[in-house]
Amino acid sequence: MAPSINNAGFDLVIVRFIGQRNQTLQIMIERQDRRPVTFDNCAEVDKIVSAILEVEDPLKRSYMLEVSSPGIERPLARISDYRRFSGFEVKVETSLPLNGAKIFQGRILRVEKNGVWLQCGSQSIVITLKNVRNASLVPTEELIKAAGHQAAQTARMEQ
Repeated sequence: MAPSINNAGFDLVIVRFIGQRNQTLQIMIERQDRRPVTFDNCAEVDKIVSAILEVEDPLKRSYMLEVSSPGIERPLARISDYRRFSGFEVKVETSLPLNGAKIFQGRILRVEKNGVWLQCGSQSIVITLKNVRNASLVPTEELIKAAGHQAAQTARMEQ
């Protein structure tokens, strides 16, 4: 599925099932040129994924397909996501406790191949990427301004 989506000019951010009873196959995408994802982009990827799932039928249960942009509170799934958003605030949930806690919120200071350094209040901590259960951006004023700046640049480029 990923190669077909990549060939269409998109990157997969995350693929997951959500919901208990009526499951939804949620696919989050972003454009490779990093411009904002449009409704038409989501429809295009929906067609690609639907065609693949119809032919290959790897999922034996019923589900709804949802294709969307990751949004401003986007999940961080790859090391490249952490690098791209270095300097911004994130919320990280770990699988195993670290210093007695499993949830951390702080600014990304540094990213190495096996872990991410966060500034959480007055202390900095290192979380190994293997121990990250969930991570997402926190919608701070700084992030909102950066997203608005990117959207404005895109609009100027399209004129």
